[in-house]
Amino acid sequence: MTFRRVPALAALGALVIAAALTGCSSPASRFYTLSPSDDTARTAAAAPSAGNAPWLIELAPVDVPPQVAKAQFVVQTDANQVRVLEQERWSSMPGDEIRRALSGDLTQQLGTIDVYGSPHPEGVPVYRVSVNVQRFESWPGSHALIDAVWSVRALDTQTVLTCRSVLNEKVGDGYDALVIGHRQAVEALSQSIASGVRALAAAPRVSVAANGGKAGMRAKPAPSIACPQMAAAGS
Repeated sequence: MTFRRVPALAALGALVIAAALTGCSSPASRFYTLSPSDDTARTAAAAPSAGNAPWLIELAPVDVPPQVAKAQFVVQTDANQVRVLEQERWSSMPGDEIRRALSGDLTQQLGTIDVYGSPHPEGVPVYRVSVNVQRFESWPGSHALIDAVWSVRALDTQTVLTCRSVLNEKVGDGYDALVIGHRQAVEALSQSIASGVRALAAAPRVSVAANGGKAGMRAKPAPSIACPQMAAAGS
């Protein structure tokens, strides 16, 4: 008599294949963020309400270079080569991460509100902040670099301040250290932008109407405002 064991052998084979596939599965991805730490968030929550802030800010979406505008980490291996890491990822796109971190830093430092995309009351000065990140470099075990051109514009006077900040933070080994380096660079950038907002707020105010708003009138020159001095990066 012949016994048929094909179904049992087939089931055993399926289990072996499943185990092999499980052993070959890709490692789980790790997600990182540039948003303020829990301690910073608690400090901000404990700060006085900015409901009666003397001015407001509008932080526009942040532009980053196309080669790093992706969820995966893009790290430098040398001056001419990069590597895309599939398992090391940002929790959102890098431009969104930078904008969220900057918004939190600026509102805390200036005691104000970021009203981008929201209505705001008349009669309160609003300063529009634009940031164009020209270089966002990640060098594992070496440094994190952010090179950004940023501007602050007073919406009521159209006075504008345009500056450039190059932040180069030393980092240790590991991707956590790299993220901390970028976080420190963003914080230093926010301090420069906050100084720019304060400088515009303290400048003599020339309204849009007074600044050549009527035909035939000679426009008054906008006040000259120097870019804030920046402390040495990584110090």
